[in-house]
Amino acid sequence: MLELDAEALYAELREGLRPLLRRGAEPSALVGIWSGGAWLAERLQRDLGLPGAHGVISSTLHRDDFGSRGLASGTDPTQLPFAIDGRHIVLVDDVLYTGRTIRAVVNELFDFGRPASVTLAVLVDRGGRELPIAAAVAAARIALPPRQRLSLARDDQGRFSFAVEEEAR
Repeated sequence: MLELDAEALYAELREGLRPLLRRGAEPSALVGIWSGGAWLAERLQRDLGLPGAHGVISSTLHRDDFGSRGLASGTDPTQLPFAIDGRHIVLVDDVLYTGRTIRAVVNELFDFGRPASVTLAVLVDRGGRELPIAAAVAAARIALPPRQRLSLARDDQGRFSFAVEEEAR
């Protein structure tokens, strides 16, 4: 059984992000992908002492499977409390798999403006890409069978953990 220490990976992600956070006159803006990426961005914003607030972005309206999935209940709408135009954006997600969620959130992001750059940082890259998308920073790179799902959880104290689940056939 695969064992991943999410807290140790979080520390690696935090340190890997430091060089990416100042690329212009102002610090890059963190934007977490709902939900695990939003949890990570919230904690990174605080732990790195970044000014202002982090953003949260949802992939729901730009997913290529929107017709079959519809609006997911419980997802927060996109919240970007800063201007996107000309800003360096660091997208943060928990697990990178096919790349379809990243494609959808980049489309959503451009609905709000034209950033100077978009960089992807993930806690875990599990391979299995279906689109040409890569993370600039990944705390871990692992291989999982397609039938397994890696899920990030957060406890009441804000500590992270991972669970590997078998998907129903």
